[in-house]
Amino acid sequence: MKFPDKIIVVDRFAPLRSHLQTLLAALDEDDWVRPSAAPRWSVKDLAAHLLGGDVAILSGKRDGFYLPQKIESHDQLVELVDRLNAEWVLATFRISPRLLCELLAFTGPQVEACFASFDPMVMNGAVSWAGPNPAPIWFDLAREFTERWHHQQQIRDATGRPPLYDPYFLSPVLDTFVRALPFTFRNLMAPAGTSVRFEISGDAGGIWFVHKTEDAWTLLLDVAAEPAANVIIPQDVAWRLFTKGMDREKARSLALIDGVASLAAPIFATTAIIG
Repeated sequence: MKFPDKIIVVDRFAPLRSHLQTLLAALDEDDWVRPSAAPRWSVKDLAAHLLGGDVAILSGKRDGFYLPQKIESHDQLVELVDRLNAEWVLATFRISPRLLCELLAFTGPQVEACFASFDPMVMNGAVSWAGPNPAPIWFDLAREFTERWHHQQQIRDATGRPPLYDPYFLSPVLDTFVRALPFTFRNLMAPAGTSVRFEISGDAGGIWFVHKTEDAWTLLLDVAAEPAANVIIPQDVAWRLFTKGMDREKARSLALIDGVASLAAPIFATTAIIG
């Protein structure tokens, strides 16, 4: 059995930010107020949210300044994140698009330097949508990368700009999202040895197997026995599904499913973002 390798993206944050800055600099007045796939958020709100992420990283992970928060469940975490996001977007309402761009250009390199200072193999807190157990820092950084990529892509969608589907950026994003599958499958009953083949088609996609052991579901790159189900989703559908940008039934209608269809259900219930 071959397990997926770690996802190292620390050197890709700066190129991704460069694309964001070029994108934002080209927006006109109408573009900034266009609605996005993020509920109730405009393009400007998305840019402000990205700035808020940078501020949180620098204040918390670099400076060790955390507001005391008691979190006892995943639902409480989602509620907290949603509230903080809403408060931040409201607070930045008076910031002009030009100033937003300038602030992102200021915080971005500092965030990248902060990320580069971490040992990627050190264990960290959990990535909640992938399970409650501690995760290595490289996985947390991969999660941060998906956050920045998918919000930039939402801005591209909202303003009619070309998608950023270069495998250099999208492949690690999709690979990170897929790491949520064993946790999503956790309550699905199946005999040990059962496998589901999952393919994301497209230049940035790949093939994975969700495999049932005696104790749990795990993610593999190959299996010995024939999978009980085969699911193929285009990359343009997959990232939207995992970021709540597409209804699961719509995504299912655009997928190819062979074998035991019930085994495919957790894939379409997977959400690889908190809020």
